[in-house]
Amino acid sequence: MTVEKETNPQFSEYAHPERLVSTDWLAEHLGDDGLAVVESDEDVLLYETGHIPGSVKVDWHTELNDQVTRDYLNGEGFARLMSAKGIDRDDTIVVYGDKSNWWAAYALWVFSLFGHEDVRLLDGGRAAWMAEGRPMTTEQPERTPSNYPVVERRDDELRAYRDDVARHIGRGPLVDVRSPQEYTGERISAPDYPEEGALRGGHIPTAVSVPWGRAAADDGRFKSRRELSDIYEGEVGLSGDDDIVAYCRIGERSSHTWFVLHHLLGMPTVRNYDGSWSEWGSLVRAPITRGDDPGTV
Repeated sequence: MTVEKETNPQFSEYAHPERLVSTDWLAEHLGDDGLAVVESDEDVLLYETGHIPGSVKVDWHTELNDQVTRDYLNGEGFARLMSAKGIDRDDTIVVYGDKSNWWAAYALWVFSLFGHEDVRLLDGGRAAWMAEGRPMTTEQPERTPSNYPVVERRDDELRAYRDDVARHIGRGPLVDVRSPQEYTGERISAPDYPEEGALRGGHIPTAVSVPWGRAAADDGRFKSRRELSDIYEGEVGLSGDDDIVAYCRIGERSSHTWFVLHHLLGMPTVRNYDGSWSEWGSLVRAPITRGDDPGTV
């Protein structure tokens, strides 16, 4: 059973306003039948320090990723995870997290690979909820285990692999959402993070640099439709006719940009290259470009 849509007029300008909820909406609907609230953070210990009442934790590293193969859960694994969290196939899922929803957007994207129909993002995430002084708790929710069906994951429409990216160079837009320092090759990871994850610095040839944070307002919420359109359509030249691939270092920041392009601006064909620079920057003989220029084929 799904929960009624958000009617916040500020969201109505987005292509798919039904993919967002406000803190007011969530506060009003906490405890509703058919609503599952999920917290997914970069800091995997953050949930235990306090979370939105009734929310369950999903650990992006240990629960969404296969622990042997570099891949996501298969259909059986996802069904077991959702069942253990007490989430039904027809539930409305609202995801929130830290870092302006980096990992919440990542979790939403993974849920979308399994075709969960109604999954939404809390605009502003954990920080917005806490900034408004809304309740937090350390109590673990008691949700009855569900019987989530086994649904096979479908990657083709939302996910790009390295061979897809190699074929995409020069044929369609590539959007590098990392920091400018990572794009130029000055660093191989984000500022203030350990230098790890790839053997070389730079970017995929022809990729344009649009750091993910340009889509976020100072309070972590999404910028307006007009502001997003000015960046991605006006400045970068993307359009709904494009076949777009976004990437970062391991796929979480690019999930944020994927959400913006696909759900807020309504671009139908946007894929997330979750192998991202951790894979491409270490591939033998894979072409790279260094510096500010996107480079050529």
